[in-house]
Amino acid sequence: MEYSDFTFEELGKGFKVCVSQEHRFGTDAFLLADFAKPRHKDKVCDYCTGCGIIAMIMQRNFQPAKIYALEIQQKAYEQVKLSAKESGTLNVEAVLGDLREWRSPEALDLITCNPPYKISGTGAKNDSDAVSIARHEMMCTIQDVCAAAAKNLRFGGRLCVCNRPERLSDVIMAMRENGIEPKRLRTVHKNPETAPWLILVEGRRGGNNFIQIEKPLYVRSADGGISEEMSRIYTAQTDRA
Repeated sequence: MEYSDFTFEELGKGFKVCVSQEHRFGTDAFLLADFAKPRHKDKVCDYCTGCGIIAMIMQRNFQPAKIYALEIQQKAYEQVKLSAKESGTLNVEAVLGDLREWRSPEALDLITCNPPYKISGTGAKNDSDAVSIARHEMMCTIQDVCAAAAKNLRFGGRLCVCNRPERLSDVIMAMRENGIEPKRLRTVHKNPETAPWLILVEGRRGGNNFIQIEKPLYVRSADGGISEEMSRIYTAQTDRA
């Protein structure tokens, strides 16, 4: 299947991501990939992978043993395949499927997900069905994400997600209802003077009742420039080889 609007974004070190009008990426993808930090031996799946940006960043920076990039939309799935092909990586496998039905061929150490943030039926929808599916819980909810993760993670395996701050209680409740205990929480702010615009949450399947609240992450410093930490995150993922 061919599409006329495919272009490639350079990630450095030979890694490229295929983007389209409907399936692109933003800052939250870089933040989640850095927050998750898979180990070399980890078997990973990125749910709702879109163009595959999180999978490609994790492969570029951390080289886990295997990454399944799971996507329900055909066009985005084709983009992931092209991204892996152009980047010359065999460790990232594009998978076309519904996360509610897909079963990993092996127990996973880590699942990441940048899910639709908005509850279905709230807010204005985009004219494009593909964009609306990516932004609104039309085809999966945070409950679906956690239920699917519980079935595919090994005992002690991790689920790392990002979402809007107003969905924090939904994320924590969905994790706990599916046997995934929230273990880490970090808020992301535009600068030290603003409320958070993003949350990063890690849960562990079968984990004990204990959560670590990490220091806030500021995208920009007080003087308006890119913060030192954000610069590190971007540089690690966009520095040319």
